[in-house]
Amino acid sequence: MTKLFWGAAAALLAVSCTSGSDANLPKGDEVLSLIDQVNTRWQAEHPLLPADSMPFHPYSDNSPFWHNAAYHTGNMEVYKLTGNQQALQYSRAWAESNLYMGATSSDTAQWKYRYGETDKHVLFGDWQICFQTYCDLYEIAPDQRMIARAREVMEYQMSTPASDYWWWADGLYMVMPVMTKLYKITGNELYLDKLNEYWLYAKDLMYDNREMIGDTLANQPMHLFYRDGKYIYPKHKTASGKKDFWARGCGWVVAGLAKVLQDMPADCRYREEFLSTYREMCQAVRDCQQPEGYWTRSLLDPEQAPGPETSGTAFFTYGLLWGINNGILDREQYLPCVLKAWQYMTQTALQKDGLVGYVQPIGERAIPGQQVTATSTANFGVGAFLLAACEMYRLVSPGK
Repeated sequence: MTKLFWGAAAALLAVSCTSGSDANLPKGDEVLSLIDQVNTRWQAEHPLLPADSMPFHPYSDNSPFWHNAAYHTGNMEVYKLTGNQQALQYSRAWAESNLYMGATSSDTAQWKYRYGETDKHVLFGDWQICFQTYCDLYEIAPDQRMIARAREVMEYQMSTPASDYWWWADGLYMVMPVMTKLYKITGNELYLDKLNEYWLYAKDLMYDNREMIGDTLANQPMHLFYRDGKYIYPKHKTASGKKDFWARGCGWVVAGLAKVLQDMPADCRYREEFLSTYREMCQAVRDCQQPEGYWTRSLLDPEQAPGPETSGTAFFTYGLLWGINNGILDREQYLPCVLKAWQYMTQTALQKDGLVGYVQPIGERAIPGQQVTATSTANFGVGAFLLAACEMYRLVSPGK
């Protein structure tokens, strides 16, 4: 990758994206330059250390925990799009440093799947998202050791009677694509059966698709996911009494559905269930976009935590672009939405030095009073940005 001077990059990115006309689309080489700039900066500032050079911590740059792994899903998409060897080597080195594992406990009797940051939380999805990248690396250069731990963990999980593994919205991005990727590799139909079983549990728990008693707007189904059971209306409300749907939480789900549909067989008996929910969510997301192109942290109540937020916006942009690119979403209806989002991402969120700003820190809700600024960045936000940028390139340069 080569570093770009901001002056040249700004000129490349100065496109008007305020309408749905194809004339307002960015050029393909402009998008590639942006991808290069953002990813070069991130990797230069986060060099991976030898695996034995420092004590393990879930929030180190080397760890396989969710925040790093979410970045690598974006980085691997860059490699798939561009063939960039530096991107590939960065993810390969990260996977090697973790021995292609997530949480490391070998005692299945101690494995847990409620929230936890220890080596015993093997069945908790935040430790399983790393398997997405390991599967991608396997597809490039097959080696059974790359997926051995993923198969051990997921096949043990599928052997249990539990269905409530995905009890928080984030987990749907973390693990659903792992199961479709492993299905593609192994041909084991149980991955699809259990994917559907776990999905239906999560949807029944968190998806707002049922009318409540009464006829006010608050009682109408919004076709969005609550972050988890704590936030379901009317038990939880925003300060002004509205339903509280967290942008990044819903972004995880929309992006996860796009990844699942990408890998799920066209004739899979579960496909229509995932497809219909994806379409419902995309329409709901489109309808609550802010005029400036971003989505606020509380989707239906901008005043709960005002101002732009990039991670949720980028995941939505990726999911919507994927649907357009694959003929699932109507281009005329959704292109104006993604172009407004792209304008925000490239002209507000992206800073002069290639930093992706306005990323809400690690959390689980829209927090009143929390400040998110132009210098607020995070690995998972960069990963989401890269996913969206890769899909934008596919939109403007079809067939490449």
